Amino acid sequence: MDLSAPAHWRSGKLCLTLCNWRIYVPSPPSALLFGYSQCTHINLLDFNACAPRNLLTARSFAKGFEQCAPDFMHAPPDKRTRVLFINSALFAGADTWIHFLLLRNLSQDKFELHAAGQPGSPAPAFDELRAIPGIVLRPTNFGPSLWERSKLQKLAGLAGGLPAAAASMLGLAAYIRHHRIEILHSTDRPRDAIACVVLAALTGAKALIHVHVNYGEWMGRGVNWAFGRADAIVGVSKHTASTFVEAGYRPDRVHAVLNAIDPARWDPSLDPAPGRASLGVPDGAPLILSVARLFRGKGHFELVSALALIKPKHPNVRLVIVGSDYPADSGTTRMLKEHASAIGIGENVIFTGQRSDIAALMAACDVFSLPSFEEPFGLVFAEAMAMKRPVVALTNGGTPEVVEHGKCGLLSPPGDIDALAANLLTLLNDPALRTQFGAYGRSRVEQYFTPQRMASDFAALYSRMLA
Repeated sequence: MDLSAPAHWRSGKLCLTLCNWRIYVPSPPSALLFGYSQCTHINLLDFNACAPRNLLTARSFAKGFEQCAPDFMHAPPDKRTRVLFINSALFAGADTWIHFLLLRNLSQDKFELHAAGQPGSPAPAFDELRAIPGIVLRPTNFGPSLWERSKLQKLAGLAGGLPAAAASMLGLAAYIRHHRIEILHSTDRPRDAIACVVLAALTGAKALIHVHVNYGEWMGRGVNWAFGRADAIVGVSKHTASTFVEAGYRPDRVHAVLNAIDPARWDPSLDPAPGRASLGVPDGAPLILSVARLFRGKGHFELVSALALIKPKHPNVRLVIVGSDYPADSGTTRMLKEHASAIGIGENVIFTGQRSDIAALMAACDVFSLPSFEEPFGLVFAEAMAMKRPVVALTNGGTPEVVEHGKCGLLSPPGDIDALAANLLTLLNDPALRTQFGAYGRSRVEQYFTPQRMASDFAALYSRMLA
Protein backbone atom coordinates (compact mmCIF):
# COMPACT_ATOMS: atom_id res chain seq x y z
CA MET A 1 0.00 0.00 0.00
CA ASP A 2 1.15 3.49 -0.86
CA LEU A 3 -0.71 5.82 1.49
CA SER A 4 1.39 8.89 0.87
CA ALA A 5 0.99 9.60 -2.84
CA PRO A 6 -1.46 12.40 -3.70
CA ALA A 7 -4.78 11.56 -5.26
CA HIS A 8 -8.16 13.20 -5.74
CA TRP A 9 -11.49 11.73 -4.81
CA ARG A 10 -14.36 13.45 -6.56
CA SER A 11 -17.98 13.02 -5.43
CA GLY A 12 -17.33 9.67 -3.81
CA LYS A 13 -16.30 8.01 -7.09
CA LEU A 14 -14.13 4.90 -7.17
CA CYS A 15 -11.43 5.35 -9.83
CA LEU A 16 -9.16 2.84 -11.57
CA THR A 17 -6.39 3.48 -14.11
CA LEU A 18 -4.72 0.84 -16.27
CA CYS A 19 -1.20 -0.38 -15.35
CA ASN A 20 -0.68 1.98 -12.46
CA TRP A 21 -3.81 0.81 -10.67
CA ARG A 22 -5.24 3.00 -7.96
CA ILE A 23 -8.36 2.88 -5.84
CA TYR A 24 -9.45 6.11 -4.20
CA VAL A 25 -11.32 5.59 -0.98
CA PRO A 26 -12.82 8.51 0.94
CA SER A 27 -11.05 9.49 4.14
CA PRO A 28 -12.96 10.25 7.34
CA PRO A 29 -15.01 13.49 7.27
CA SER A 30 -12.54 15.10 9.67
CA ALA A 31 -9.95 15.08 6.89
CA LEU A 32 -12.02 17.59 4.96
CA LEU A 33 -12.14 19.96 7.92
CA PHE A 34 -8.49 19.76 8.90
CA GLY A 35 -7.04 19.84 5.43
CA TYR A 36 -5.55 16.37 5.25
CA SER A 37 -5.63 14.26 2.11
CA GLN A 38 -9.19 13.73 0.94
CA CYS A 39 -8.54 10.18 -0.18
CA THR A 40 -6.54 7.08 0.54
CA HIS A 41 -4.29 6.09 -2.34
CA ILE A 42 -3.77 2.36 -2.74
CA ASN A 43 -1.34 1.19 -5.40
CA LEU A 44 -2.75 -2.10 -6.60
CA LEU A 45 0.63 -3.16 -7.95
CA ASP A 46 1.48 -3.74 -4.28
CA PHE A 47 -1.85 -5.40 -3.59
CA ASN A 48 -0.65 -8.97 -4.39
CA ALA A 49 1.20 -9.27 -1.12
CA CYS A 50 -2.03 -9.29 0.81
CA ALA A 51 -4.43 -10.63 -1.88
CA PRO A 52 -6.17 -14.01 -1.66
CA ARG A 53 -4.37 -16.78 -3.55
CA ASN A 54 -7.19 -17.15 -6.06
CA LEU A 55 -6.69 -13.49 -7.01
CA LEU A 56 -3.66 -14.09 -9.20
CA THR A 57 -2.58 -10.52 -9.88
CA ALA A 58 -3.70 -7.02 -9.32
CA ARG A 59 -4.13 -6.70 -13.07
CA SER A 60 -6.53 -9.63 -13.24
CA PHE A 61 -8.49 -8.20 -10.31
CA ALA A 62 -8.78 -4.84 -11.98
CA LYS A 63 -9.59 -6.36 -15.36
CA GLY A 64 -12.50 -8.20 -13.87
CA PHE A 65 -13.67 -5.13 -12.05
CA GLU A 66 -13.42 -3.01 -15.20
CA GLN A 67 -15.91 -5.23 -17.02
CA CYS A 68 -18.68 -4.10 -14.70
CA ALA A 69 -17.42 -0.60 -14.07
CA PRO A 70 -20.19 1.98 -14.18
CA ASP A 71 -19.97 5.02 -16.49
CA PHE A 72 -18.91 7.41 -13.72
CA MET A 73 -15.49 5.74 -13.65
CA HIS A 74 -14.80 7.34 -17.01
CA ALA A 75 -15.94 10.83 -15.98
CA PRO A 76 -13.87 13.71 -17.39
CA PRO A 77 -11.41 15.45 -15.06
CA ASP A 78 -12.67 18.30 -12.93
CA LYS A 79 -12.01 21.50 -14.90
CA ARG A 80 -13.07 23.93 -12.21
CA THR A 81 -10.67 26.71 -11.27
CA ARG A 82 -9.22 26.08 -7.82
CA VAL A 83 -9.05 29.14 -5.53
CA LEU A 84 -7.82 29.43 -1.95
CA PHE A 85 -8.88 32.42 0.18
CA ILE A 86 -6.46 33.50 2.91
CA ASN A 87 -8.00 35.05 6.04
CA SER A 88 -5.91 35.27 9.19
CA ALA A 89 -8.30 37.54 11.11
CA LEU A 90 -9.95 36.18 14.24
CA PHE A 91 -12.66 38.85 14.10
CA ALA A 92 -14.49 39.75 10.92
CA GLY A 93 -14.06 43.23 9.48
CA ALA A 94 -15.33 44.72 6.24
CA ASP A 95 -12.59 42.97 4.26
CA THR A 96 -13.40 39.52 5.63
CA TRP A 97 -17.14 40.04 5.16
CA ILE A 98 -16.50 40.77 1.49
CA HIS A 99 -14.58 37.50 1.24
CA PHE A 100 -17.46 35.65 2.88
CA LEU A 101 -19.83 37.12 0.27
CA LEU A 102 -17.49 36.04 -2.52
CA LEU A 103 -17.17 32.51 -1.19
CA ARG A 104 -20.94 32.23 -0.98
CA ASN A 105 -21.55 33.58 -4.47
CA LEU A 106 -18.76 32.27 -6.71
CA SER A 107 -20.25 29.47 -8.78
CA GLN A 108 -19.22 26.09 -7.38
CA ASP A 109 -19.86 24.63 -10.83
CA LYS A 110 -16.92 26.70 -12.06
CA PHE A 111 -14.76 27.04 -8.95
CA GLU A 112 -13.40 24.64 -6.36
CA LEU A 113 -13.23 26.87 -3.29
CA HIS A 114 -10.85 26.52 -0.37
CA ALA A 115 -10.13 28.80 2.57
CA ALA A 116 -7.30 28.99 5.08
CA GLY A 117 -8.44 30.53 8.36
CA GLN A 118 -7.06 31.10 11.81
CA PRO A 119 -8.85 29.09 14.53
CA GLY A 120 -8.99 30.36 18.08
CA SER A 121 -11.19 30.92 21.08
CA PRO A 122 -13.02 33.01 20.20
CA ALA A 123 -12.62 33.17 16.43
CA PRO A 124 -15.89 34.38 14.91
CA ALA A 125 -14.30 34.90 11.49
CA PHE A 126 -13.23 31.25 11.41
CA ASP A 127 -16.72 30.21 12.52
CA GLU A 128 -18.23 32.21 9.63
CA LEU A 129 -15.93 30.46 7.17
CA ARG A 130 -16.92 27.08 8.60
CA ALA A 131 -20.60 27.91 8.04
CA ILE A 132 -20.19 28.54 4.29
CA PRO A 133 -21.48 25.48 2.40
CA GLY A 134 -19.43 23.74 -0.26
CA ILE A 135 -15.97 25.09 0.59
CA VAL A 136 -13.02 23.22 2.07
CA LEU A 137 -11.65 24.95 5.17
CA ARG A 138 -8.08 24.40 6.33
CA PRO A 139 -7.23 25.67 9.83
CA THR A 140 -3.90 27.49 9.64
CA ASN A 141 -1.61 29.13 12.19
CA PHE A 142 -0.57 32.42 10.58
CA GLY A 143 1.45 33.48 13.59
CA PRO A 144 0.81 36.37 15.99
CA SER A 145 -0.67 39.62 14.76
CA LEU A 146 1.89 42.43 14.86
CA TRP A 147 -0.60 45.22 14.21
CA GLU A 148 -0.23 48.17 16.57
CA ARG A 149 2.50 46.44 18.58
CA SER A 150 5.71 48.01 19.81
CA LYS A 151 9.03 46.78 18.39
CA LEU A 152 9.66 44.83 21.58
CA GLN A 153 6.20 43.23 21.43
CA LYS A 154 6.75 42.33 17.79
CA LEU A 155 10.07 40.64 18.56
CA ALA A 156 8.55 38.74 21.48
CA GLY A 157 5.60 37.66 19.36
CA LEU A 158 7.82 36.44 16.53
CA ALA A 159 10.13 34.57 18.89
CA GLY A 160 7.26 32.76 20.55
CA GLY A 161 5.02 32.11 17.57
CA LEU A 162 7.25 31.89 14.51
CA PRO A 163 8.29 28.20 14.68
CA ALA A 164 4.72 26.90 14.88
CA ALA A 165 3.52 29.36 12.25
CA ALA A 166 6.35 28.39 9.88
CA ALA A 167 5.46 24.73 10.21
CA SER A 168 1.81 25.49 9.58
CA MET A 169 2.65 27.59 6.52
CA LEU A 170 4.80 24.82 5.06
CA GLY A 171 1.87 22.51 5.61
CA LEU A 172 -0.38 24.96 3.81
CA ALA A 173 2.08 25.08 0.90
CA ALA A 174 1.89 21.28 0.68
CA TYR A 175 -1.90 21.52 0.80
CA ILE A 176 -1.88 24.04 -2.09
CA ARG A 177 0.34 21.79 -4.20
CA HIS A 178 -1.68 18.69 -3.33
CA HIS A 179 -4.96 20.30 -4.33
CA ARG A 180 -3.37 22.04 -7.33
CA ILE A 181 -4.65 25.44 -6.20
CA GLU A 182 -4.29 27.95 -9.03
CA ILE A 183 -5.13 31.28 -7.38
CA LEU A 184 -4.47 32.55 -3.87
CA HIS A 185 -6.82 35.39 -2.87
CA SER A 186 -5.89 37.35 0.25
CA THR A 187 -6.89 40.53 2.05
CA ASP A 188 -4.47 43.44 2.36
CA ARG A 189 -3.75 42.68 6.03
CA PRO A 190 0.04 42.31 6.29
CA ARG A 191 -0.03 38.69 7.48
CA ASP A 192 -2.43 37.73 4.70
CA ALA A 193 -0.65 39.61 1.92
CA ILE A 194 2.83 38.35 2.85
CA ALA A 195 1.58 34.78 3.23
CA CYS A 196 -0.13 35.05 -0.14
CA VAL A 197 2.97 35.96 -2.14
CA VAL A 198 5.28 33.60 -0.21
CA LEU A 199 2.92 30.69 -0.77
CA ALA A 200 2.57 31.63 -4.44
CA ALA A 201 6.36 31.57 -4.82
CA LEU A 202 6.54 28.15 -3.13
CA THR A 203 3.73 26.57 -5.11
CA GLY A 204 3.47 28.31 -8.49
CA ALA A 205 -0.04 29.61 -7.79
CA LYS A 206 -1.04 33.15 -8.74
CA ALA A 207 -1.17 35.73 -5.93
CA LEU A 208 -4.08 38.20 -5.74
CA ILE A 209 -4.16 40.82 -2.97
CA HIS A 210 -7.58 42.39 -2.44
CA VAL A 211 -7.03 45.93 -1.12
CA HIS A 212 -9.74 47.65 0.92
CA VAL A 213 -7.76 50.79 1.75
CA ASN A 214 -6.07 53.45 -0.33
CA TYR A 215 -2.30 53.25 -0.66
CA GLY A 216 -0.45 55.26 1.96
CA GLU A 217 3.06 55.93 3.18
CA TRP A 218 2.00 54.50 6.55
CA MET A 219 2.01 50.99 5.09
CA GLY A 220 4.84 48.82 6.38
CA ARG A 221 7.77 47.34 4.48
CA GLY A 222 6.37 43.83 4.61
CA VAL A 223 3.06 44.59 2.92
CA ASN A 224 4.78 46.85 0.36
CA TRP A 225 7.12 43.98 -0.43
CA ALA A 226 4.07 41.76 -0.95
CA PHE A 227 2.31 44.29 -3.21
CA GLY A 228 5.37 44.43 -5.44
CA ARG A 229 5.35 40.66 -5.95
CA ALA A 230 1.61 40.06 -6.35
CA ASP A 231 0.24 38.98 -9.71
CA ALA A 232 -2.80 41.17 -9.10
CA ILE A 233 -3.69 44.05 -6.77
CA VAL A 234 -7.45 44.55 -6.73
CA GLY A 235 -8.90 47.75 -5.30
CA VAL A 236 -12.46 47.99 -3.99
CA SER A 237 -13.00 51.04 -6.21
CA LYS A 238 -11.35 52.68 -9.18
CA HIS A 239 -10.14 55.37 -6.83
CA THR A 240 -8.44 52.88 -4.52
CA ALA A 241 -6.83 51.12 -7.49
CA SER A 242 -5.55 54.45 -8.81
CA THR A 243 -3.69 55.15 -5.56
CA PHE A 244 -1.57 52.02 -6.14
CA VAL A 245 -0.79 53.01 -9.72
CA GLU A 246 0.20 56.48 -8.50
CA ALA A 247 2.45 54.82 -5.89
CA GLY A 248 4.39 53.14 -8.70
CA TYR A 249 2.90 49.66 -8.92
CA ARG A 250 2.54 48.18 -12.40
CA PRO A 251 -0.73 49.38 -13.98
CA ASP A 252 -1.23 46.07 -15.80
CA ARG A 253 -1.37 44.30 -12.42
CA VAL A 254 -3.72 46.77 -10.72
CA HIS A 255 -7.47 46.21 -11.11
CA ALA A 256 -10.73 47.44 -9.58
CA VAL A 257 -13.73 45.39 -8.53
CA LEU A 258 -16.44 47.33 -6.72
CA ASN A 259 -17.58 46.03 -3.35
CA ALA A 260 -21.04 44.62 -2.72
CA ILE A 261 -23.61 44.05 -0.02
CA ASP A 262 -26.46 41.57 0.30
CA PRO A 263 -29.59 43.67 -0.39
CA ALA A 264 -31.78 40.98 1.17
CA ARG A 265 -30.33 41.85 4.59
CA TRP A 266 -31.56 45.45 4.34
CA ASP A 267 -35.34 45.80 4.49
CA PRO A 268 -36.51 49.37 3.74
CA SER A 269 -40.03 48.52 4.95
CA LEU A 270 -38.90 48.28 8.58
CA ASP A 271 -40.97 50.32 11.03
CA PRO A 272 -38.98 53.43 12.03
CA ALA A 273 -40.72 53.74 15.42
CA PRO A 274 -38.68 51.14 17.40
CA GLY A 275 -35.39 52.68 16.28
CA ARG A 276 -36.49 56.18 17.21
CA ALA A 277 -37.78 54.99 20.57
CA SER A 278 -34.46 53.27 21.35
CA LEU A 279 -32.68 56.57 20.72
CA GLY A 280 -35.12 58.73 22.65
CA VAL A 281 -35.76 60.94 19.62
CA PRO A 282 -39.03 62.96 19.86
CA ASP A 283 -41.73 62.30 17.26
CA GLY A 284 -41.37 64.59 14.28
CA ALA A 285 -37.78 65.57 15.06
CA PRO A 286 -35.54 65.47 11.96
CA LEU A 287 -32.99 62.68 12.40
CA ILE A 288 -29.59 62.46 10.72
CA LEU A 289 -27.68 59.20 11.17
CA SER A 290 -23.94 58.59 10.87
CA VAL A 291 -22.38 55.13 11.28
CA ALA A 292 -18.62 54.54 11.31
CA ARG A 293 -15.60 54.02 13.50
CA LEU A 294 -14.77 57.30 15.19
CA PHE A 295 -11.56 58.88 13.97
CA ARG A 296 -10.67 62.17 12.34
CA GLY A 297 -10.85 61.01 8.71
CA LYS A 298 -14.51 59.99 8.95
CA GLY A 299 -15.64 63.61 9.09
CA HIS A 300 -17.60 63.59 12.35
CA PHE A 301 -16.19 66.94 13.47
CA GLU A 302 -17.27 68.55 10.21
CA LEU A 303 -20.71 66.96 10.50
CA VAL A 304 -21.18 68.30 14.04
CA SER A 305 -20.12 71.75 12.82
CA ALA A 306 -22.67 71.55 9.98
CA LEU A 307 -25.39 70.65 12.48
CA ALA A 308 -24.86 74.00 14.22
CA LEU A 309 -25.83 75.70 10.94
CA ILE A 310 -28.95 73.54 10.64
CA LYS A 311 -30.26 74.00 14.18
CA PRO A 312 -31.62 77.57 13.71
CA LYS A 313 -34.05 76.23 11.08
CA HIS A 314 -34.69 72.86 12.76
CA PRO A 315 -34.32 73.37 16.55
CA ASN A 316 -35.33 69.74 17.30
CA VAL A 317 -32.91 68.16 14.83
CA ARG A 318 -30.94 65.17 16.11
CA LEU A 319 -27.62 63.81 14.89
CA VAL A 320 -27.06 60.21 15.94
CA ILE A 321 -23.42 59.10 15.82
CA VAL A 322 -23.00 55.32 15.95
CA GLY A 323 -19.59 53.72 16.43
CA SER A 324 -16.69 53.39 18.82
CA ASP A 325 -13.37 55.20 19.05
CA TYR A 326 -10.56 54.01 16.80
CA PRO A 327 -8.09 53.36 18.28
CA ALA A 328 -9.99 52.58 21.45
CA ASP A 329 -7.89 55.01 23.52
CA SER A 330 -8.06 57.91 21.03
CA GLY A 331 -10.65 59.88 23.00
CA THR A 332 -12.54 60.82 19.83
CA THR A 333 -15.99 60.54 21.43
CA ARG A 334 -14.95 62.80 24.29
CA MET A 335 -13.54 65.40 21.89
CA LEU A 336 -16.68 65.31 19.73
CA LYS A 337 -18.90 65.85 22.78
CA GLU A 338 -16.74 68.79 23.84
CA HIS A 339 -16.92 70.25 20.33
CA ALA A 340 -20.74 69.90 20.23
CA SER A 341 -21.12 71.55 23.62
CA ALA A 342 -18.77 74.39 22.69
CA ILE A 343 -20.89 75.35 19.66
CA GLY A 344 -24.18 75.02 21.49
CA ILE A 345 -25.61 71.79 20.11
CA GLY A 346 -24.64 69.30 22.82
CA GLU A 347 -28.27 68.27 23.41
CA ASN A 348 -28.81 67.69 19.66
CA VAL A 349 -26.08 65.04 19.26
CA ILE A 350 -26.58 61.46 20.47
CA PHE A 351 -23.63 59.10 20.83
CA THR A 352 -24.65 55.44 20.93
CA GLY A 353 -21.32 53.62 20.82
CA GLN A 354 -21.27 50.31 18.98
CA ARG A 355 -24.71 49.02 17.92
CA SER A 356 -25.78 45.81 16.20
CA ASP A 357 -29.22 47.05 15.05
CA ILE A 358 -27.98 49.26 12.22
CA ALA A 359 -30.89 48.44 9.90
CA ALA A 360 -33.40 49.57 12.56
CA LEU A 361 -31.48 52.81 13.08
CA MET A 362 -31.34 53.47 9.34
CA ALA A 363 -35.08 52.87 9.13
CA ALA A 364 -35.50 55.50 11.85
CA CYS A 365 -33.46 58.24 10.15
CA ASP A 366 -34.43 60.81 7.53
CA VAL A 367 -30.95 61.28 6.06
CA PHE A 368 -27.72 59.32 6.30
CA SER A 369 -24.50 61.34 6.35
CA LEU A 370 -20.83 60.48 6.58
CA PRO A 371 -18.53 63.20 5.19
CA SER A 372 -15.48 60.92 5.29
CA PHE A 373 -12.30 62.03 3.55
CA GLU A 374 -10.84 59.77 0.84
CA GLU A 375 -13.23 56.89 1.59
CA PRO A 376 -11.99 53.82 -0.37
CA PHE A 377 -15.54 52.64 -1.12
CA GLY A 378 -18.08 53.17 1.65
CA LEU A 379 -20.09 50.02 2.26
CA VAL A 380 -22.25 51.99 4.69
CA PHE A 381 -23.39 54.23 1.82
CA ALA A 382 -24.64 51.19 -0.10
CA GLU A 383 -26.37 49.94 3.06
CA ALA A 384 -28.15 53.27 3.56
CA MET A 385 -29.18 53.27 -0.10
CA ALA A 386 -30.51 49.72 0.27
CA MET A 387 -32.65 51.06 3.13
CA LYS A 388 -33.97 53.77 0.76
CA ARG A 389 -32.30 56.57 2.69
CA PRO A 390 -30.68 59.53 0.88
CA VAL A 391 -26.97 60.05 1.48
CA VAL A 392 -25.01 63.25 2.15
CA ALA A 393 -21.24 62.85 1.74
CA LEU A 394 -18.16 64.25 -0.05
CA THR A 395 -17.04 64.37 -3.67
CA ASN A 396 -13.71 62.62 -3.11
CA GLY A 397 -12.33 59.11 -2.71
CA GLY A 398 -14.45 56.22 -3.93
CA THR A 399 -17.68 57.82 -2.66
CA PRO A 400 -18.84 59.15 -6.09
CA GLU A 401 -18.56 55.60 -7.48
CA VAL A 402 -21.23 54.56 -4.97
CA VAL A 403 -23.38 57.64 -4.39
CA GLU A 404 -24.61 59.24 -7.60
CA HIS A 405 -24.86 62.97 -6.93
CA GLY A 406 -28.31 64.39 -7.53
CA LYS A 407 -29.85 60.94 -7.91
CA CYS A 408 -29.50 59.14 -4.59
CA GLY A 409 -27.55 61.67 -2.56
CA LEU A 410 -25.86 65.04 -2.45
CA LEU A 411 -22.06 65.45 -2.40
CA SER A 412 -19.99 68.48 -1.45
CA PRO A 413 -16.26 69.30 -1.57
CA PRO A 414 -14.07 68.34 1.40
CA GLY A 415 -13.81 71.02 4.08
CA ASP A 416 -16.80 73.04 2.86
CA ILE A 417 -18.99 73.06 5.99
CA ASP A 418 -21.50 75.51 4.46
CA ALA A 419 -22.07 73.25 1.44
CA LEU A 420 -22.40 70.20 3.68
CA ALA A 421 -25.03 71.97 5.82
CA ALA A 422 -26.86 73.19 2.69
CA ASN A 423 -27.11 69.64 1.33
CA LEU A 424 -28.47 68.37 4.63
CA LEU A 425 -31.02 71.19 4.76
CA THR A 426 -32.13 70.52 1.17
CA LEU A 427 -33.08 66.95 2.07
CA LEU A 428 -34.50 67.71 5.53
CA ASN A 429 -36.79 70.32 3.96
CA ASP A 430 -38.08 68.11 1.13
CA PRO A 431 -39.71 64.76 2.08
CA ALA A 432 -40.64 64.05 -1.57
CA LEU A 433 -37.01 64.44 -2.66
CA ARG A 434 -35.92 62.11 0.13
CA THR A 435 -38.37 59.49 -1.15
CA GLN A 436 -37.20 59.95 -4.72
CA PHE A 437 -33.53 59.64 -3.79
CA GLY A 438 -34.27 56.63 -1.59
CA ALA A 439 -36.05 54.72 -4.36
CA TYR A 440 -33.24 55.42 -6.83
CA GLY A 441 -30.62 54.39 -4.28
CA ARG A 442 -32.25 51.01 -3.69
CA SER A 443 -32.47 50.33 -7.43
CA ARG A 444 -28.81 51.34 -7.85
CA VAL A 445 -27.74 48.85 -5.17
CA GLU A 446 -29.78 46.07 -6.79
CA GLN A 447 -28.20 46.81 -10.16
CA TYR A 448 -24.56 47.49 -9.31
CA PHE A 449 -23.67 46.38 -5.79
CA THR A 450 -24.87 42.79 -5.49
CA PRO A 451 -22.70 39.81 -4.49
CA GLN A 452 -23.54 38.16 -7.80
CA ARG A 453 -22.10 41.07 -9.79
CA MET A 454 -18.98 41.14 -7.62
CA ALA A 455 -18.50 37.36 -7.98
CA SER A 456 -18.91 37.65 -11.75
CA ASP A 457 -16.27 40.38 -11.92
CA PHE A 458 -13.81 38.30 -9.92
CA ALA A 459 -14.54 35.20 -12.02
CA ALA A 460 -13.61 37.19 -15.13
CA LEU A 461 -10.44 38.47 -13.44
CA TYR A 462 -9.41 34.96 -12.37
CA SER A 463 -9.81 33.84 -15.97
CA ARG A 464 -7.59 36.65 -17.25
CA MET A 465 -4.94 35.85 -14.64
CA LEU A 466 -4.74 32.24 -15.77
CA ALA A 467 -4.89 32.97 -19.52
